[in-house]
Amino acid sequence: MNKEQLIDSFLDALWSERGLSQNTLAAYGRDLYAWEEWLDKVKGLDLLAADASTLQHYLAHRGKNGAKSSTMARVLSSLRRFYRYQLRQGSICEDPSALIDAPRIGRLLPSSLSEEQVDSLLEAPNIDESLGLRDRAMLELLYAAGLRVSELVTLELSQINLQVGVVRIIGKGNKERMVPLGDVAVDWVKQYLAEARPQIMRGNGVSNAVFVTRRGAGMTRQGFWHIIKRYAEAAGIEQALSPHTLRHAFATHLLNHGADLRVLQMLLGHSDLSTTQIYTHIAQARLQEVHQKHHPRG
Repeated sequence: MNKEQLIDSFLDALWSERGLSQNTLAAYGRDLYAWEEWLDKVKGLDLLAADASTLQHYLAHRGKNGAKSSTMARVLSSLRRFYRYQLRQGSICEDPSALIDAPRIGRLLPSSLSEEQVDSLLEAPNIDESLGLRDRAMLELLYAAGLRVSELVTLELSQINLQVGVVRIIGKGNKERMVPLGDVAVDWVKQYLAEARPQIMRGNGVSNAVFVTRRGAGMTRQGFWHIIKRYAEAAGIEQALSPHTLRHAFATHLLNHGADLRVLQMLLGHSDLSTTQIYTHIAQARLQEVHQKHHPRG
């Protein structure tokens, strides 16, 4: 079996066993092909001939070339999964990654926005235009439901129930969750579907996507990223944003207003509560800031 077949069979197994997204599978593939290329050029070895010392040498090489600890941890995770799979398949007798410790990394607090900044961002689109009304509905829905950008742009008409006010999301690992929208987001999505979407789709055939481009196709993650950056600039938001900024704001603001962490975990679609707990640090920082600002002995 050649290198492409080894990697492809591993990725196919990951997809069938764990239901990982195409973006995640592509990241695994990039890590493995980079490792294979280095093995071949530097050591003259194939993927199944690597040992622990060679793997440590590779990680040291990546570190010297400026790779962050988070990148190193991800690469090691990719290689671990690959070699564990090969061990189960009987392709190797020993896992070269088994005794290698992952680099310690601090958990980065996600970038968030204040409630006032969110209001400014949501009001930035020109709703007198079809695309502006679409963008307003997208931003309102994203903030109301705390969706991942990938979940927003792949949303189909059959997944939204505006009468009940919920959206059915197929998240990571093909896990399904129902998320309430709230009256404001429901109203904006209704207006978009009734007024703007038919105009955008005129002459563009048929699409199941909720949010469509001027060509009648579904939105892409990259396309939405450009949209949110443009509106952030128009709203005077100077801090660095990520595509998930509104998702982070959704989580932070819910916690600030007393939401239960377990409820937030379900709304966000996190399989592990520890992933959700990172937001408590943001909420705690906000509480300390308010205390210092307003308490007479703060």
